[in-house]
Amino acid sequence: MIKIAWHPLYAHPLPEGHRFPMLKYELIPEQLLHEGTIEKDNLFYPEKVAEDIILLSHEKSYWEQIRDLTLSAKDQRRVGFPLNAQLVERELRITQGTIDGTGLAMENGIAFNIAGGTHHAGSNWGEGFCLLNDQAIAANYLLCNEIANRILIIDLDVHQGNGTAEIFQNNSNVFTFSMHGDKNFPFRKEISDLDVPLDDNIEDDAYLSLLETNLKSAFERSKPEFVFYLSGVDVLSTDKLGKLSLSKAACKERDKMVLMTCKNNNLPLQVSMGGGYSADIKDIVDAHCNTYRLAFDLFS
Repeated sequence: MIKIAWHPLYAHPLPEGHRFPMLKYELIPEQLLHEGTIEKDNLFYPEKVAEDIILLSHEKSYWEQIRDLTLSAKDQRRVGFPLNAQLVERELRITQGTIDGTGLAMENGIAFNIAGGTHHAGSNWGEGFCLLNDQAIAANYLLCNEIANRILIIDLDVHQGNGTAEIFQNNSNVFTFSMHGDKNFPFRKEISDLDVPLDDNIEDDAYLSLLETNLKSAFERSKPEFVFYLSGVDVLSTDKLGKLSLSKAACKERDKMVLMTCKNNNLPLQVSMGGGYSADIKDIVDAHCNTYRLAFDLFS
């Protein structure tokens, strides 16, 4: 059975002006349940990740400032929202959900986290609504416990996975692949193992052609034993922050390329959701739900 990490705290309301991005974490599972794509048994509530696992990826001083709610006002502004205990707990449960997903993916081929994809969090910083880097922490968990020795992280959010690239910049066991808007946030890019910068307003065919070529290269170069996928839907033409011109159909085809490559090569895959900022919440939810619909068609 395909398992999906979710917790009520994922949709924890932020102060006014920050609530809209959280709404999808409530609506995605509701929609999937309503349409019959999933049943309640597909969902599981993750616990909080242990501190020693966090410290495999993040510096102790940075984590302690998060844990103790002492992150400076300047650093909180960089993150994008004010810190509080519930938000920290939310991050801890998201991260554990991704770690749990690695084991479940090995059992079932694929596993999901309704949230996650917090790829802007580096070893000693947070930014862009990211405090702890869930997939980086999970990748280091696999390495530390000798569960996998070669890992590929595929980041197709519209924004570069700068935190992920920085965390693994000197780690040859993790191959980082980021395909992102060249002139979009973050404006100071890190260096991934494979970066594919995209021009503004790129359309379906050009995007999918670039993805096909570079996805093949990423698999050939990394020879992974485990794959993480960040499936942000801020690549849509409707997205307020994305600057690209992809249709929902192309976004779905993008997901199909990744999922089929992993399935055809018998590689376990953990998927975290990443960003999505279309003006109409229905566009965000439907595009994210397409990823689940594909997975249940391919892996069930």
